[in-house]
Amino acid sequence: MNTPLSPVLVIVSGLSGSGKSVALKTFEDLDYYCSDNIPVNLLPDFVRNVLGQRHEGAPRRLAVGIDVRGRNDLSQLGQWRKIANDYGIDAHLLFFEADDDTLLARYADTRRRHPLSQLGLSLPEAIAHERTLTAPLRNEADAVIDTTRLNVHQLRRRVITEFALAQQGKLSLLFESFAYKRGVPAEADFVFDARVLPNPHWDPELRSLTGRDREVREYLDTQPEVIRYVAQLQDLLDTWLPKLGSETRSYVTIAFGCTGGKHRSVYLAERLARHARETGWQDVATFHREQD
Repeated sequence: MNTPLSPVLVIVSGLSGSGKSVALKTFEDLDYYCSDNIPVNLLPDFVRNVLGQRHEGAPRRLAVGIDVRGRNDLSQLGQWRKIANDYGIDAHLLFFEADDDTLLARYADTRRRHPLSQLGLSLPEAIAHERTLTAPLRNEADAVIDTTRLNVHQLRRRVITEFALAQQGKLSLLFESFAYKRGVPAEADFVFDARVLPNPHWDPELRSLTGRDREVREYLDTQPEVIRYVAQLQDLLDTWLPKLGSETRSYVTIAFGCTGGKHRSVYLAERLARHARETGWQDVATFHREQD
């Protein structure tokens, strides 16, 4: 699997409280070089400096957050995106929004101040004014994501599958963990049941940890059933995943389920994702539905 020839720029923008920070953190987890609150007038030089590096290991994927905190004329962005594309940069703009009632509720829950509140505006007035200020960005966006009915986990998964992995140009892999008590992910292409494996939940010292923690990994790494299970999964996926590359799809979801979605399924998703990277897959992500 190869990375795209052209460097990729994803501009993350939208209304305050709509999920921009979650989206940007998700891109960061997917090995995008990320920076938040970049003024529009500084964006061209910043992007050239980051994506113009030629040494080995230099970033080829960049995600930046742009919003009203930059205090710039946001209408400049459309013109600069065209220049970026002319330079051979594959530039995308994602705009996040939510309805007023949802934004008001989120601010009430977090007790954060709106970035425009320093203008002496009430929260409803600040939200309305921000919609006006960011209208040029919304009009220029490649995709407008309404997060009104999305929780953090749903938003993160949508960013991973629809915008991050889908931009890679070749088949990408998403390893997902879940709890059977909350249902099997409808979008999964492969589903494996980890409930047949020893459960760290019954060890009081491991119960509060997850499959990401060293102690849980070390416990499962020494279990004969787990060793055999992982070996068989690796052989199965190594054999059949490459054959899906000719299909008209951008990513494949491999899901692992256990009782609570905390230990065994998380462990397997992380371990198989690591194995995939070690065997040459470059566009690999993990998503832990009950943990992320």
